[in-house]
Amino acid sequence: MMGGIGESIGSAIFENLGRAAGRVQENKPLPADLLESDDAYLVVFDAPGATASDLQVRYVDDRVEVRLDRFREFYDDYEMTYPGRGLALDGSVTLPEDAVVDAEAASATLRGDGTLHVEIPKAAAHEADEAADTDDETEA
Repeated sequence: MMGGIGESIGSAIFENLGRAAGRVQENKPLPADLLESDDAYLVVFDAPGATASDLQVRYVDDRVEVRLDRFREFYDDYEMTYPGRGLALDGSVTLPEDAVVDAEAASATLRGDGTLHVEIPKAAAHEADEAADTDDETEA
């Protein structure tokens, strides 16, 4: 009888440790790199275990925001002992203040190596000038 109590206490400890580890992971932002070329910005996020349907990518103001909602797979003949991977992970990267981009032309690609590449093309110089001219115009 004592073995049953010991097993259930051990399982409860592992489950609580796993949940705590998952919460810690969920409170850390997804690691990301910001790269720049002459034509675009590239943000590379670590997106471990993600599928395309798990991801939401948005461009808000001057920031790329990513949300990853993972789902745990079920494995035949196994039960969860330690749920240590976070299920809801977020990340964001703010572009430089002087960045002028064409957010409508941005693309996101989930790669087989577990990274998400978000490419945001820079707006052409004449498009930036036109946008500035439009902002300066006022109706009388």
